[in-house]
Amino acid sequence: MKFSRVLLLFLLLATMAPISAQPKYNLQRLEPPFWWAGMKNPDVQLLVYGANISDLKPVIDYPGVKMQETIRVKNPNYLFINLSLTPDTKPGQFDIKFQKDGRHILTHKYTIHEREKKSAARQGFTTSDVIYLITPDRFANGNTGNDSNDHLKEKVNRSDPDGRHGGDLQGISDHLDYIKDMGFTGIWLNPVLENDQERYSYHGYSTTDFYQIDARFGSNDEYVQLSRKAQEMGIKLIMDMIVNHCGSGHWWMSDLPTDDWLNNQEKYVRTNHRRTTVKDPYAARTDYRGFVDGWFVRTMPDMNAKNSLMANYLIQNAIWWIEYAGLGGIRMDTYSYSDMHFLAKWVKRIMQEYPNFNIVGEEWSPDPAIVAYWQRGKINANGYKSPLPSLMDFPIQQAMSRGLNAEESAFKGLSQLYEMLATDFIYPDPFNLVTFPDNHDMSRFYTQVNEDYGLFKLGVSFILTTRGIPQIYYGTEILMSNPGTDRHGIIRSDFPGGWQEDKVNGFRGDGLTEKQKQAQIFFRKLLNWRKKTPVIHNGKLTHFAPVFGVYVYFRYDENSKVMVLLNKNEKEVSLPTARFKEMLAGVVSGQDIFTGKTYDLREKLSLPARSPLILEVTQ
Repeated sequence: MKFSRVLLLFLLLATMAPISAQPKYNLQRLEPPFWWAGMKNPDVQLLVYGANISDLKPVIDYPGVKMQETIRVKNPNYLFINLSLTPDTKPGQFDIKFQKDGRHILTHKYTIHEREKKSAARQGFTTSDVIYLITPDRFANGNTGNDSNDHLKEKVNRSDPDGRHGGDLQGISDHLDYIKDMGFTGIWLNPVLENDQERYSYHGYSTTDFYQIDARFGSNDEYVQLSRKAQEMGIKLIMDMIVNHCGSGHWWMSDLPTDDWLNNQEKYVRTNHRRTTVKDPYAARTDYRGFVDGWFVRTMPDMNAKNSLMANYLIQNAIWWIEYAGLGGIRMDTYSYSDMHFLAKWVKRIMQEYPNFNIVGEEWSPDPAIVAYWQRGKINANGYKSPLPSLMDFPIQQAMSRGLNAEESAFKGLSQLYEMLATDFIYPDPFNLVTFPDNHDMSRFYTQVNEDYGLFKLGVSFILTTRGIPQIYYGTEILMSNPGTDRHGIIRSDFPGGWQEDKVNGFRGDGLTEKQKQAQIFFRKLLNWRKKTPVIHNGKLTHFAPVFGVYVYFRYDENSKVMVLLNKNEKEVSLPTARFKEMLAGVVSGQDIFTGKTYDLREKLSLPARSPLILEVTQ
């Protein structure tokens, strides 16, 4: 009897031993977290992450969903599943079963959603829009309960210019009425995805989770709600994305899937910032690779989009956010720093799904030839064809800033702006460029013009009446500035009134100086006039070379004509109109859009000192 019990115990332990020796399995992440039926591209690739997940075999049994391929990589904690959805796939939920030797190990429920009606036909931002750029952490704190998060490293510290201040999605949502009242029709938010970094996490450019809104800004649901509320108010939401780099705190950094998931994966190499190497016919290969493969900074690992798995991941992520949040556009950070062939594929896939969408890329160069290389329709010497619709117009921004500050002469001052606009022949579609006086990475425009309010109005008037799609940085409308410093934390200062304890409230006008109030009124009138004036959106443009500090141009179509006169002089100017007869034939007068005053245009007109004059011309 004793022997039997001992034998039984031995046999029991023997049968248990192999089980305890087997590897443990879990499933920590599956991305994209869900998808949609009826997409033009029927394929979706799932990234599955968990302990030894590649040992398991995924099994799916759902009508219309076919598992085309399972991809295993060097790291056993990753598995990639290629799915294809047939045209008759119905929205619903199904199990992805993970098996080992025919035994069930894990199950994950996956959902296929129904698309919103007319999702594919969504209209991206256009020349009829004016975009309001917001740094979410610095705009308004609508929910003080999410200022810090136990699970995220950096905590709120409003006293630190480079720290987190507590602005969030709720704060933006609470002030959409202000944005609409001002006359803006689009909002571009600096990145709001999770940035679980030790420091400088507020700006959002070090993504640590591509599918999760940073909890200190809010939730994914709140982001979707913000988008829907904005749409109801006639405002498009534009998402700031980054495909060049992630944050050093990204969840995959401690357990990379492949040896080439990142560029320079074994050793940190900083980019040389030589953006010309992409187009330079004489560029050394090492210089080109030094630009494209180098890391932006040590805390921003450079993602290798030449790896097809990484490329698919980034493409699907963009499409996922467009569909999920109902986006009206994308602004792509550090556009040219990624592999150019991947970039073409990324844009093409998005535009295939959303033909009327718009994407603007950041190519920070004062040279229009460098910027134009990336625009759709450009014929490049090396044969590269880019499908990117829009770019940030840095050449115009820098020419305007320099020209307003320079002494007037034959080819300096306003002529610098005139000459730069004349290079529009380089672009396939200059009207689809995004123009701006300032943004989150440069001195405030009021600081750029040395707080000269007259020059400020001239620059703003130009941006809002010339060709292109204007973008205004939050607070520019109330003369926010950064005197004596170019520190980003100061440039991105808090909008006054966004925090309950603020004594000045820019939203209501409480505590603003008289000049700030004037600027806000100026913006509101000009923006709302622009919103209802189609000739400024799509009309042709003819400009006349600046003479004696006066720059004149016309926007016109078959039905309307607007005359814009920018007088940089510090005194009133009497301007003969005979020089403009080709645009003023048969014209008698023009009405000032700000004051309603009528000006006789038959012989000459008086231009107020250091001011713009915008006239709606009548026959």
